[in-house]
Amino acid sequence: MFTTGLVLQELLQGFSGPKARSQLIERFAALAFLKPDRDDHIEAAAVRNACRRKGVQIGTIDAVLIQLCLRHDLVLLSTDSDFRSASRHVKFRLWSGAA
Repeated sequence: MFTTGLVLQELLQGFSGPKARSQLIERFAALAFLKPDRDDHIEAAAVRNACRRKGVQIGTIDAVLIQLCLRHDLVLLSTDSDFRSASRHVKFRLWSGAA
């Protein structure tokens, strides 16, 4: 399993209290981190633009996450509907838990 600093940061921004923060940091320590490079950011812009042309708005971070999954041939684990919408226009593997 992999994650990125972007995901860790977003989760930490949503938690309050030092205990929750410490537990989250500890759990994420077990995961390998993927770091986007220049090409990932260039391709993430293309992902976002492709979605926008089809009327789907996704955030910059979501586009980077999709690009990292494409680059590393990974399945994106999320229940966020933005990723389901994006997956109709950009071919990446998404596990949303929905049957």
